[in-house]
Amino acid sequence: MSIEQFADMIRQSNRIVFFGGAGVSTESGMKDYRSKDGLYHTVKDYGVPPETILSIDFFKAHPDIFYDFYRKYFMVDAQPNKAHEALVKLEQKGKLKSVITQNIDGLHQKAGSKNVIELHGTAKRFYCYACNKMLDAAQVLQQIKKGEVPKCSFCGGLAKPKVVLYGEMLYDGVAEAAIDNIENADMLIIGGTSLAVYPAASFVQYFKGKYIVVVNRDATNFDNHAGLVFRDSIGAVFNDVMRRLE
Repeated sequence: MSIEQFADMIRQSNRIVFFGGAGVSTESGMKDYRSKDGLYHTVKDYGVPPETILSIDFFKAHPDIFYDFYRKYFMVDAQPNKAHEALVKLEQKGKLKSVITQNIDGLHQKAGSKNVIELHGTAKRFYCYACNKMLDAAQVLQQIKKGEVPKCSFCGGLAKPKVVLYGEMLYDGVAEAAIDNIENADMLIIGGTSLAVYPAASFVQYFKGKYIVVVNRDATNFDNHAGLVFRDSIGAVFNDVMRRLE
């Protein structure tokens, strides 16, 4: 019955915003961070926690270790899954206004989503940490694949992914865009996120619309605000609801 309720909510809404996290990409083969099988609990081979490796201070001090970790866990040839595909269809129907993602894998765009707000940047772009120039991503990725620390082709400085690491602020305008979209939404779908990473997780509190749906395997601190909560595969839930809508 709840899937039918979910479908009815979508039918009645015209300004839907999807707010997602790592759980959206796990069904594409990407590791999440905080689950028992996630990066923070399973990666032990560096002598320091992954959270430390993914900090700006560690990046500057140990770029060789950072990029070894990056190569192993972020350069994965993943493909969009049923959840990504469903969001594209909802956007094409004029229902979904934006995807706000904490992910850096670019799978929403790969699936075909047009209006994507990447809160934590993207693993697909690189810039020089010294001179700030944008770099040729293919060239940088080739260096990383060879096990090298990528360098700027202009000044020789250290290349950095356009990703927000621990200890860094969100990029200019990103928070404002996310909050504006959420404030003006009539339905908010929260999927694949524990809502544990701040400030991103606080943005959902700006929602003033009618319907909130949470799709996440574990409980979140926003569940009591939701009209519907699903503890199931996000791909399966979206697949079921799209069948009812089509």
